[in-house]
Amino acid sequence: MTERRPCPPAPGPLEEYAARFDDLFTNLAQRRGFREYLTGLLGPRDRNKTITCLAGAEPQVGAGGPAVQRLQFFLSESAWDAGQVNDRRLELLRMQEATAPHDGGVIVIDDSGDRKDGTATAHVGRQWLGRWGKTDNCIVTVTTVWTDGRVYYPLHAQPYTPAHHFARGRADPNFLTKPQISAVLAVRGNEAGFACRAVVADCAYSTSDDWYFALHEADLPYVVALRPRRGSWARADEPHTPIDAARGLTGTDPDHPGDWRPVERRFRDGHTETWWAADARLGGYGPDSPCRLVVATTDPGRLPEKATWYLTTNLPHPDAPHAAASAHPPADLAEIVRLYGLRPWIEQSYKQIKDELGWADFQVRSDQAIRRHQTLVNCAFSFCWDQWFAPPGPLDATAPDPCPDDRPERGIQHAPPAPTSLLAQGLTRRALLAHPGHHPAPLVAGLDRQGPTTRTPGPARRGHYRPRP
Repeated sequence: MTERRPCPPAPGPLEEYAARFDDLFTNLAQRRGFREYLTGLLGPRDRNKTITCLAGAEPQVGAGGPAVQRLQFFLSESAWDAGQVNDRRLELLRMQEATAPHDGGVIVIDDSGDRKDGTATAHVGRQWLGRWGKTDNCIVTVTTVWTDGRVYYPLHAQPYTPAHHFARGRADPNFLTKPQISAVLAVRGNEAGFACRAVVADCAYSTSDDWYFALHEADLPYVVALRPRRGSWARADEPHTPIDAARGLTGTDPDHPGDWRPVERRFRDGHTETWWAADARLGGYGPDSPCRLVVATTDPGRLPEKATWYLTTNLPHPDAPHAAASAHPPADLAEIVRLYGLRPWIEQSYKQIKDELGWADFQVRSDQAIRRHQTLVNCAFSFCWDQWFAPPGPLDATAPDPCPDDRPERGIQHAPPAPTSLLAQGLTRRALLAHPGHHPAPLVAGLDRQGPTTRTPGPARRGHYRPRP
């Protein structure tokens, strides 16, 4: 067998992480492309992370350069399997004790859209953009995230293909709705070894019977939000919507709790809040039924819209007659509220992969290239966790410093540094560029902070429908 040619190493600790994927790539060009792509994704957020940016080339003018074309070929034409790369990434997360999944975590489901112009790109269509609060031309991707409130990382992602891409529209056998895609991804995550206490989703998924059936067949528990005013069958003298059922509960304040029970919510920053939760009855929902309706709120008397959850779950009530025979352990009100309280962590992951790692910055059209880009972004995200829990090592004194003290005088032009020297923003005492020998924990700290990430404002451009910074 011919010995493999050595690959130029990635900067700093990224080389050790990238080397764990080497057996999935058949040649030197693929291994080098994998390292260069991750290095560019982890670089400073100076501009959109298009391929020209990842290669360290000038926009448009440098698009024909060999470094850019090499990355373009790696993403679009080279023969490697993104599914195998993602499976290896998940395997590394399971192997590390600090990120290994356990039964107390949840698999969170959500979808997110990103604006894309034109009609030639795969999966593109006019769809709802939650981040922008409007319907626009975009690509929507359904994603799953595993979290226990301490760590969070993406599992799988699949772009949603609108019906107009199929010959028979929604009647086409290959067409899948977002709830159907999400159910498949949740089952895939569980089969990949990511155990969970429940699958958690917002009210966009609670209206699909296919979603419930798929989770039931996979024997997966769930906690999903209901629309407060979505009607269901019931007798004329009984509640017909979740909000009607909540208003029928007794008790309005802490001195007169009635059906409500206090539940303490503990947040990541250490502070706690007292919420109130109760099991309500609505049609077939009830504490003694296979499906429960749990209402959680900060004020039982007023039921504020933005601080009240209407949740359904197949986790049995501890006192339910079928609790002993259920395939899922019973869950009290505090447990139900805790599980659904983990759902916002998928929104936190969107802040990192979109605002820092360039999730939506791809400039490719094919389905294969889009999925590969998303897989590589998730690899960059997982590398940050890998380094967050890694013990700090010694500095590499042999690595070149991209920000030397003897800077040139103003007016003297020099070529920009090679992209392999840009590992992460904030890893050095100086601005913008990081020394590749420094430990990347500050980058992960920036990705993990609670507040929204900052973004370097760009010049206002006409015709892009972007708000001015």
